[in-house]
Amino acid sequence: MCGIIGYSGRQNPIPILIDGLKKLEYRGYDSAGVAIFSGGDIKRLRVKGKISLLEEKIKQLQLDGSCGLGHTRWATHGVPSEENAHPHRSCGNQIVLVHNGIIENYHLLKERLLAEGHQFESETDSEVIAHLVEKYYAGCLEEAVSRAVQELEGAFAIAVISRDEPGKIVVAKLGPPAVVGFGDGENIVASDVNPLLSYTNKVAFLEDREIAILTPNEIRFTDFTGKPIEKRIEILTWSPLMIEKRGFKHFMLKEIFEQPQVIRETMEGRIKLDKAQVLLDETGLSLSSLKRIKRLVMVACGTSFHAGLLGKYYVETLARIPVEVVYASEYRYHEVIPDGETLAVFISQSGETADTLASLRQVKKLGLSSLAICNVAQSSIARESDGVFYTHAGPEIGVAATKTFSAQLTALFLLAVGLAQLQNNQEERLNLIQAFRKIPWQVEALLGQKEMIDALSARFLHTEHFLYLGRWVNYPIALEGALKLKEISYIHAEAYPGGEMKHGPIALIDEKMPTMAICPQDKVYEKMLSNIMEVKARQGVVIALATQGDESIKKKVDQVIYLPSTHPLLFPFLSLVPLQLFAYCLAARRGADVDQPRNLAKSVTVE
Repeated sequence: MCGIIGYSGRQNPIPILIDGLKKLEYRGYDSAGVAIFSGGDIKRLRVKGKISLLEEKIKQLQLDGSCGLGHTRWATHGVPSEENAHPHRSCGNQIVLVHNGIIENYHLLKERLLAEGHQFESETDSEVIAHLVEKYYAGCLEEAVSRAVQELEGAFAIAVISRDEPGKIVVAKLGPPAVVGFGDGENIVASDVNPLLSYTNKVAFLEDREIAILTPNEIRFTDFTGKPIEKRIEILTWSPLMIEKRGFKHFMLKEIFEQPQVIRETMEGRIKLDKAQVLLDETGLSLSSLKRIKRLVMVACGTSFHAGLLGKYYVETLARIPVEVVYASEYRYHEVIPDGETLAVFISQSGETADTLASLRQVKKLGLSSLAICNVAQSSIARESDGVFYTHAGPEIGVAATKTFSAQLTALFLLAVGLAQLQNNQEERLNLIQAFRKIPWQVEALLGQKEMIDALSARFLHTEHFLYLGRWVNYPIALEGALKLKEISYIHAEAYPGGEMKHGPIALIDEKMPTMAICPQDKVYEKMLSNIMEVKARQGVVIALATQGDESIKKKVDQVIYLPSTHPLLFPFLSLVPLQLFAYCLAARRGADVDQPRNLAKSVTVE
């Protein structure tokens, strides 16, 4: 889950590397470093901590050069420290590299290299690669990398430079993402497209077992054996402005406020209003194949898993198709039974989530049909699935997912309605679609409550535990609300279906453990009121999310956040917004690093 970047061209690489690392810092921020060609040698600087510390250290030395590498780390092998920070180098500083991934056989390789006289400086698995490339280096860097990577077991995206070949960067990929950008007299490589947007919109995505050789004037591609290959150049549609804060204090807050537009853009062109139809043609799956589907399996991790739980309610309610929702980290070890009538749906913001990608590859071997719900065009999961339903959230920089969750919910709702059409299920479809088209404006209205929610959060500044309750379609939102609070404020939070309270969690309730209860006027409203009264009977403090106009609930709880009235199936789109804002405001008041919470990274590209 580290971020790598490399630049070769006519400019001083330092500002480009630092700028790129800042845009990759959401992938890891335990330590950081750069290495550049300067004065006939490779100079390396590393720090424990964030990019800002590295930037200050570089300013003191005033380095410049023509080609270099950068890295921001999320620690796996070896504690966060300057010694374990990348870039890593071989004996004598001949070979220098940055690495994202995990080398599973590094112990065996390290023992062999130590026996051959190599000396190691760090505890990491990554340093092994530098020494292995050095072992095979005989004047041609790409040949040495080609030989070295064939001995590696695990997952890696690496960028390598040699002191003897100034201006050349060799990139190799097996697992984690790597994308190269084509410039004019300059070329660049990174873990994702964000650092490239300011320099080029022409890119190529490396596939597994591919190598890219970058110099200022060209990019060549081979496979791991050195055989030349042709790559298609993609044109990026994202703008550099999308990865700026644009006046907001944090990226997370900006991305929360972008949700109305994200929902609009994800539904744009996919609804034919006059016939109350959802168009699924662009997924790449034929309507005839979708019509044969008798079962769905939704596979995801983290926030995407919560989206899948809500998607289950949508598909089963509207299309009457049974759905199983599973964690990708567990599903990849299931004994999956081949079934020509099952559609496996893989939900991933980045399209690079390691466990989700491994699960996709598993079901493809068994012949199951696959559909990706993904935000990043040409990502691994998008490319390898039979069909893709792209969300249109744009780049999300904050580590805690917000707008991409809304986009996933939008995609899953539209998928459910589309499958219902194919099953000839016409029940209240027009009313539902009309209600759905109002959701972006209703979300905008909820965002206007930010100041009120901020003031509310101040009451819980020193709270250490929180309980979230929801039922039916709002139970997944309770899970997501609790996750957001845990991720960015470091407050322990648990979420349960309201009916499960009496099966254990109610033992936790006292005046020190407040409860966030999602209680709109839907078919489980009375049940949720009963759960609220159970909490109040034990001196619990309750904040309720309720439907606008519900005056009676004020007498039963300590605080009410009102939601606009909508179709009961659509309340999750509204209830999630106050929960995101509450988590954000509380974390900001506690002085937490909202965009880069401790121990987390945005895209989990290793097991």
